[in-house]
Amino acid sequence: MNIKYLIIDDEPLAINVIKHYMESFENYELVSTFNNALDALNFIKTNPVDLVFLDINMPVLDGLSFIKSLEIKPLIIITSAHKEFALESYELDVLDYLLKPFDLSRFIKALNKAEKEFTSRKALFYDQNERPYLFIKIDKKKMKKIYLDDLLVIECLKDYLKIITSTKKYIIHQTLASFTEQLPSDKFIRIHRSFTVSVDKIDTLEGNSIEVGGVRYVIGRTYIKEVKDRILNHSHIKHS
Repeated sequence: MNIKYLIIDDEPLAINVIKHYMESFENYELVSTFNNALDALNFIKTNPVDLVFLDINMPVLDGLSFIKSLEIKPLIIITSAHKEFALESYELDVLDYLLKPFDLSRFIKALNKAEKEFTSRKALFYDQNERPYLFIKIDKKKMKKIYLDDLLVIECLKDYLKIITSTKKYIIHQTLASFTEQLPSDKFIRIHRSFTVSVDKIDTLEGNSIEVGGVRYVIGRTYIKEVKDRILNHSHIKHS
């Protein structure tokens, strides 16, 4: 599976350096390049990508503001001539920070991180002969298999997620948007900026809340119409 990527930089030479380096890697697909982050932000809303090479100092919209504006965050590698933004960038969960000018060996190190994280994020498997499952990273070295029909609720805890299954709970480091994107949309729905739930596991609907596994969750105002439509059209759901 190719990793689709964007390059966002207001310096044509910087874009060309990355394009030249990427010529050596076959499993990457350049989707587009942009010389300002605002155009890239509008593009990415309807054209999801896996990886973004992002400059920080740009006109109209700077790189850090671009990251903060993303609802679904791809992997992001900062490419900047200014080291003073590194700490804030990592607090925004960027994958790596390349200080210009960077050489090919340093670039390869960043790509290795990207491939490892991409594999982790996309570790969702379907097999007609067994229950669908995914792997979650529960610590630096350990991946845990979670069967989708055991998954009840995914709760956002700022930079972490609480994965609630029928038997256990796990804490992982990932955004709710990126995790929800991995799940089959016909089986899971986001009901709030802090919650995604299994449609099959919803026991009751009452007003602007639902109940899953004996716990009541409030439906966010911007989600309520879609959630109610999905629940009331789902043959396995009881509502009140």
